[in-house]
Amino acid sequence: MTTSSSSSSTTLHHHHRHAEHHDSNPLLPPSTPSTPRSPAHVDESQEKTLLQAIEIEPPLDDSPGTSVPPFSWKKLLKFTGPGFLMSVAFLDPGNLEGDLQAGAIAGYSLLWLLFWATVMGLLIQLLSLRLGVATGRHLAEICRDEYPFWAGLMLWFMAEVALIGADIQEVIGSAIAIRILSKGVLPLWAGVLITACDCFIFLFLENYGFRKLEAFFAVLIASMALSFAWMFVDAKPSGQELIEGILIPRLSSKTVQQAVGIIGCVITPYNVFLYSALVQSRKIDLKKKGRVQEALNYYTYESYVAVFVSFIINLFVTTVFAKGFFGTSQASTIGLVNAGEYLQERYGGGILPILYIWGVGLLAAGQSSTMTGTYAGQFIMGGFLNLQLKKWLRSLITRSCAILPTIIVAIVFNRSEELLDVLNEWLNVLQAMQIPFAVIPLVHLVSNEQIMGEFKIGTNLERTAWGVATLVIAINGYILVDFFISEVHGLLFGITVCVGASSYVAFIVYLVFRGTNLVSCFGSHRFAYTRT
Repeated sequence: MTTSSSSSSTTLHHHHRHAEHHDSNPLLPPSTPSTPRSPAHVDESQEKTLLQAIEIEPPLDDSPGTSVPPFSWKKLLKFTGPGFLMSVAFLDPGNLEGDLQAGAIAGYSLLWLLFWATVMGLLIQLLSLRLGVATGRHLAEICRDEYPFWAGLMLWFMAEVALIGADIQEVIGSAIAIRILSKGVLPLWAGVLITACDCFIFLFLENYGFRKLEAFFAVLIASMALSFAWMFVDAKPSGQELIEGILIPRLSSKTVQQAVGIIGCVITPYNVFLYSALVQSRKIDLKKKGRVQEALNYYTYESYVAVFVSFIINLFVTTVFAKGFFGTSQASTIGLVNAGEYLQERYGGGILPILYIWGVGLLAAGQSSTMTGTYAGQFIMGGFLNLQLKKWLRSLITRSCAILPTIIVAIVFNRSEELLDVLNEWLNVLQAMQIPFAVIPLVHLVSNEQIMGEFKIGTNLERTAWGVATLVIAINGYILVDFFISEVHGLLFGITVCVGASSYVAFIVYLVFRGTNLVSCFGSHRFAYTRT
C-alpha cells in the first residue's frame, strides 16, 4: 500500500491518473507542489483498473473542449449504464425487506419518507460521480493517497466489513428466491452456492465488453420492474391513499422503527465507492473542461432516471404489502423469508401465481446486487491496498470473503425464520455503522479545491451535503443506541462494547475535523487542508 504522506510535507497532494505534466492539468492550481507519477506507473495502475473504457469522442478529436457541446440523445445513450448499475443498491433484498415491513406495519403513511430518503441517496451518489469524473480516479484510490496509512487501512477495513454484511443479505435473498422457484427442493445453502457463481458470469460478460455487462443488468432491473409492477396491478392499491402517502408527511410512535429503517437503507456504503469508479468506464479527456462538464451533465441525467426507476419499484413493493397486510395480525411477522407465502395466501393464484412472481423479482434483485457487490469489492481492495492481482483472482478473493460466511449462515439458520430475521437486524446495524466512513471522506474530498479544481462543489451544496450526512449518521446512531440497549447484557460485554464504541466515535470525529472544510463551509475563515 502506498501513501503520499511524509514528515516533511503537510499539504495534501492530488495525483492525477491521466496527467502527464502537472502544469498542463486545468483541474489543479498551478501552485500545487506535488510531483506527478511517472507514465509507467500510471499505465500500470490503469491496467489494474477493471473497466474497459468506452470511446465517447473520435480518437483524433482535436477540438479545444473549452465549452460544453450541445445536448445529444445519441451521446446520452453512450453515457447510459453506470447509473443503472449504481441504482441496484436501492433495490437489494435488504431494501425490499424494509419496503415490505414498512408497508405491512405503517401502510401508506411512510411513502413520503421513502421519496425524500431516495432524494438524499441520490445526492450522495451525485457527489460520488462528480469525484470520479473530475479526478479520473475513484474514492478508494484517492483516500489511499490523501489519508495517512493507518487511517486508509481503517477505511478499507470498514468498507470491507460493510461489503461483507451487505453481500450476506444479498446472497441470502437470492437463495430464498431460488428456494421459492424450486418449490423448496433446493435448500438455502444450495442457493448460496448457485449465487456464488455470479462472479464468473460477471467475468465472462466483462470479457465481451462493459456494454454487455450493462445490458445484462438492464435485463435484471427490467425483470424486477415487471415482476413488482405485476404484483402492484394485481393488488389494486388505493390511488388516493397512495398519493396522500407521498404528499402528506405522517409519522406515529408505532412507525418510528420503520421510518428509521427506510432512511438507514438509502446509502449503501460500498455503493459510494463503486459509483465513483463506474463513471470512469467512458473515456474523457480531463484536460478539456467542457468535456468533463458534459460528462457530469449526462451522468447526472442518467442518475435521475435510474434512481426514479428504483423509487417506483420500491413504491410498488411497499404499496402491495400496505394493501394486503396493513392492520392485520400477520403484519408484524412478515419478513423476506415468508413474504412469498403470505402473498400467495392473500392474493391467491391468478394467471401467474404471485408467489413465483415475487420469487422472480427477488432473484433479480439478489443477483444484480450481489454482482455489483463483487464489482465494488474489487475496486475497494485494489484502491485502498493497491494490490497487483489478476482480475479473476481478485474477483475470487472478494467473492470468497462473502460466500464462506454466507454458507455458514445458510446452514445454521436454514430451519429458523426467526433467527434469520435476527441476523438481518444485526447485518443492518453492521452496515449502518459503516456509513460515516464512506460519506464523510466523500464530502471532504468533493469540497476540496486542490483535488477537484474548478469542479469543487459550491458552498450551498456543501452545506446541504453535510446536512444530509449529519442526518443519516444521526439516524443510524439512533439505530445503534436502540439496538445495543436492547441487546447488550452483562458487565464484560458492556465494557467491551463501550470501548469499541468510544474508538468508533473517536475515528468519526477525526474524519470530520481532520480537514477544515467543515469549518470554512459554515464560517467565514478559510484554512489550508492539511495532513495530520
